[in-house]
Amino acid sequence: MRLLFGVIRLFICWFLWLIFGFPSAGRVLIDALSSPDKNIRSIAAMLLVKSGKRAEPLLLEATTRRESLPLVLTVLGSIGDPAVIPHVQQFTEDENPSVTHAAREALKVIQFGAKRP
Repeated sequence: MRLLFGVIRLFICWFLWLIFGFPSAGRVLIDALSSPDKNIRSIAAMLLVKSGKRAEPLLLEATTRRESLPLVLTVLGSIGDPAVIPHVQQFTEDENPSVTHAAREALKVIQFGAKRP
C-alpha cells in the first residue's frame, strides 16, 4: 500500500510540475531518486526522462549538490541533450567509481543519440 501511495504522489507531482510549472513538485521527483525503494527511484527516473529538457535544470542542480549522482547522471544521459555534455564530463574523473562510471555511460548515450538521424 505504501508503494502505491508513493507512486500516486510521484504522478501527481509530475503532473503539477508539467502543467503548472511548480518547481517544488519537480523537486519531489529529484528527491525520490534517493528513495530506499528501488521502484520509487525507477519511476521517478522514468518520469524525469519523459520530461526531457524541462528536467535538466533540476537535474543539474542536483549534481551541484551531489544528490544521487549516479542516477542523476544516468537520467541526464537518457534525456540525451548534447548541451549537458560539458557538465557531465566533469564527473568522468570523480573520486567515486560509481559516479565516474555513470558519467562515462551517460556521455556514451548522449553521443550515440546525437549521431542518430
